[in-house]
Amino acid sequence: MSKFSKKRGASTPEISTASLPDIIFMLLFFFMVVTVMKDSSLKVKVTVPNATELEKLERKSLVHYIYVGAPLPQFQAQYGTAPRMQLNDQFAIVDDIPLFLEQEKLKVNERERDYITTSLRVDREATMGIVSDVKTKLRQSNQLRLNYSARFRTDDL
Repeated sequence: MSKFSKKRGASTPEISTASLPDIIFMLLFFFMVVTVMKDSSLKVKVTVPNATELEKLERKSLVHYIYVGAPLPQFQAQYGTAPRMQLNDQFAIVDDIPLFLEQEKLKVNERERDYITTSLRVDREATMGIVSDVKTKLRQSNQLRLNYSARFRTDDL
């Protein structure tokens, strides 16, 4: 006879599901706190041009956008159809760029301020006059990290 005997009929205990609702509510709360909502709604029409050589931005938290394009139809009665510039949620003029840059710098940690990038989202139908004015004002404000937003061109040339 053997010294060790096998237990017959013993089964593993079932997993308790009593804490499952707590875990689900913790995950829900976590995602509600961490999720970042869209911070601005577009008031200008922006159809970015196509490009072949693109690079993805690495830290989107250090990117702020300047939109340039024709106002949407609901704003054309007030602002006309000429291309306009939008900073955050409002229409702006080129002279508002330095104040906008300073406000954006205050939102970022001091060590990361040198890595802030300005991304220009310009409508393909916009004239280059307003774009060159924006670039000149950015240069005068010492914002030298500049990016142009574009879509990847899929057709072969």
